[in-house]
Amino acid sequence: MLAPLALAQFICSFAGSNMNVMINDISHDLDTTVQGVQIVITLFLLVMAALMIPGGKATDRFGRKRVFLVGLAVYGVGAALSAVAPGIGVLILGTSILEGVGTALLIPPVYILTKLLFTDLTSRARAFGVIMAAGGIGAAAGPLIGGLITSAISWRAAFAFQVLVIALIIVLSRAVEDPLPPDPQRRFDVTGAVLSAAGLVLIVLGILAADDDLVLMIVLIAVGILLLAWFLHWIRHEERSGREPLLSTSLFRERASHLGLITQNAQWLLLMGTSFTVATYLQVVRGYDAIETGVIFTAATLGLLFSSLAAERLARRLPQRTLIMAGFVLAIAGIGALISLVAGTPSPWAFAPGLLLIGLGLGVMLTPSVNVVQSAFPEEQQGEISGLSRSVSNLGSTFGAAIAGTILVADLTENAYAAAMATLALTAVVGLFAASRLPPAAPPAT
Repeated sequence: MLAPLALAQFICSFAGSNMNVMINDISHDLDTTVQGVQIVITLFLLVMAALMIPGGKATDRFGRKRVFLVGLAVYGVGAALSAVAPGIGVLILGTSILEGVGTALLIPPVYILTKLLFTDLTSRARAFGVIMAAGGIGAAAGPLIGGLITSAISWRAAFAFQVLVIALIIVLSRAVEDPLPPDPQRRFDVTGAVLSAAGLVLIVLGILAADDDLVLMIVLIAVGILLLAWFLHWIRHEERSGREPLLSTSLFRERASHLGLITQNAQWLLLMGTSFTVATYLQVVRGYDAIETGVIFTAATLGLLFSSLAAERLARRLPQRTLIMAGFVLAIAGIGALISLVAGTPSPWAFAPGLLLIGLGLGVMLTPSVNVVQSAFPEEQQGEISGLSRSVSNLGSTFGAAIAGTILVADLTENAYAAAMATLALTAVVGLFAASRLPPAAPPAT
């Protein structure tokens, strides 16, 4: 039962990072720019983040396994369309829209089904650890796998690879059973879904507009914030009126959950921001090809794999707060190494120590952050909190690609690379502060 769920998280995380090593190949083949490819990647992550909350809520009404399979089908169609894309417009449709929508539908059921299918604390903690490790490895190994496929065949073959994995997941999903029946009478808050999605979309579009039009950036971000404020007002109004909103306001009253969500956002911002910044810098500034770029990222993959495998043993010995804080400290040290060592030598191996430290840090803290959030709520709220949790994490990935990418793409130089990485370090400091405010005695593993 766990294999298709872990594979689903792996392929969605892989999709978010493997395009980073195809920037030159895609831009040359489709006659676009580095910024054009950045927009494709960022929009994919944004569609995921914007629709993850509605996707989580849809599982209650239509059933977790059914939504999971529909998401897989939509994702597979998007990947197949991307593989044959004749231009950037079709690539946006296939990758950014269809793959993004498919991911938003299939990821919430992964976490809800894991919570429901693994009933004792030990097996559930192990299952969450496997899934989070699969996601982290997918994101970290994306550049290497994508680079190998691109160099050996074509960037289009990387999307064909995704289609094959999706087909395998659909076959394996026959072993997965939904423990709870769907509730067709369950209300779906369309207004709340539109407000939340529109607010997130406008904020990220504002960040992307930063290097072109400062006034437009401010307007888009301001309107996005107003829409999110309207969304919060709307769900309070719906609850007071006795109707079920998109999200229960009780989700925003749990302090440990708030802090855990902040750490999740910071972790994925770090992962995707580092992946995009380093990959773009290696290809555009240093002139490395896809396979060379992917090989350099092996250090991050190995670090994440090693710490993920050790995470279960560490969780039995150390509080979750300690693990999350240690992860951010390692990530900050890694960013410092990426800035200082890269500036001091032209060798590509100067990237290895920093990427290794970041991988180690992320592997240590990804699972504890999920445990902190998921454990704070009962089973009847798992659909809501799973959607919110995955939305916050994917929003972090979106911000990573948008913020660091915008700084870098505006001026592809050594200084822009250092500025982008310094911005990511500041995010890690915010995550470290949030982790330090978590309760000393962390809640039990989910």
